[in-house]
Amino acid sequence: MAIARTNRGLTPNDLVRKEGLEPTCLSALEPKSSASTNSATFAVVGLYPKSGGPDAAREGRAGRYNPENSIASDLPLPVDHYENFPVASWLLPARLRAPIEAIYGFARGADDIADEGDAGEAERLAGLAAHAAALDAIEAGRAPAPGFERIAGAVTRYRLPVPLLRDLIDAFRQDVVKKRYATFDELADYARRSANPVGRLVLHVFHAARTGDGPPVPLRGTGGLSPVLQSDRICTALQLVNFWQDVAVDWAKGRVYIPQEDLARFGVAEEAIANGVADARWTKLMAFECARARQMLIEGAPLARTLPGRLGLEIRATVEGGLAILDRIEAARGDIFTRRPTLTKVDWTKIVFRAVLKTGVRP
Repeated sequence: MAIARTNRGLTPNDLVRKEGLEPTCLSALEPKSSASTNSATFAVVGLYPKSGGPDAAREGRAGRYNPENSIASDLPLPVDHYENFPVASWLLPARLRAPIEAIYGFARGADDIADEGDAGEAERLAGLAAHAAALDAIEAGRAPAPGFERIAGAVTRYRLPVPLLRDLIDAFRQDVVKKRYATFDELADYARRSANPVGRLVLHVFHAARTGDGPPVPLRGTGGLSPVLQSDRICTALQLVNFWQDVAVDWAKGRVYIPQEDLARFGVAEEAIANGVADARWTKLMAFECARARQMLIEGAPLARTLPGRLGLEIRATVEGGLAILDRIEAARGDIFTRRPTLTKVDWTKIVFRAVLKTGVRP
């Protein structure tokens, strides 16, 4: 996936997905992958401890749906989903929490429609159509249907690019119908729409809060990639971390997110997933997948040096959290069947402490 490297400044127009910013092999016309977004629905997905605990991999997430995530409210969003990385956590500047919670609520509610409960395919697609219709109304300057006031307010106040929100709905529609991925490029294309847009939305919120009604003030990137592409790297990597962490959970839902080309390369049949076989071939496969996600996290990590203050701290902690989950998977030799790799509150305390002390992320 060759992506052009640049240090040019970041402006609001850069945050809307453009074909020139994406790998040419990831055409929007190709079939979309349908992975459960889980944590990676959100840009800085997951430092919150899971409400489901370490046994959730065996139990699935049947009770995870939280209707408040889709309801407009002046109260803080209850983030009690099974997330991996921080959503509007205390690390974020207070002024950014409300719009980020609004984005999360919209994305989380749509993802739950696609991924949770016992609804049929037609019912899920109808629910997602309602989210798409709300975006149409918001973009046209009309009041959306009840339940979408919060995201409408965030779009208006922070001038959020609606096409990025549409990308999310497009990905969630795909969740309903697609259960396998032939290639890694297919999987990355899903992440481009399910995870990367939220990273760009968070950058947009930051940019709007930073400049107000004044002229754009570009962010200058460090580390070879532009801030937008660094965000994309982190978001895609976190999506991958979640996939590798949740192989057993997703198999129970009839989904396999490990690309078929990778299974074939390492001589692993899907029966190995069904039977929880963590043999030498499986260990090599998971090491390969973890190494790919780790490299992306490292490539995106300089974004934390570009973003000032507590937002940069949150990004550092998020990247460190993703790396720590990969460490757990590799320490278990890829055996995510016996116990789903998770991080404890003690782990997060250490991660935040490291993030405070460091300006970069360990390789």
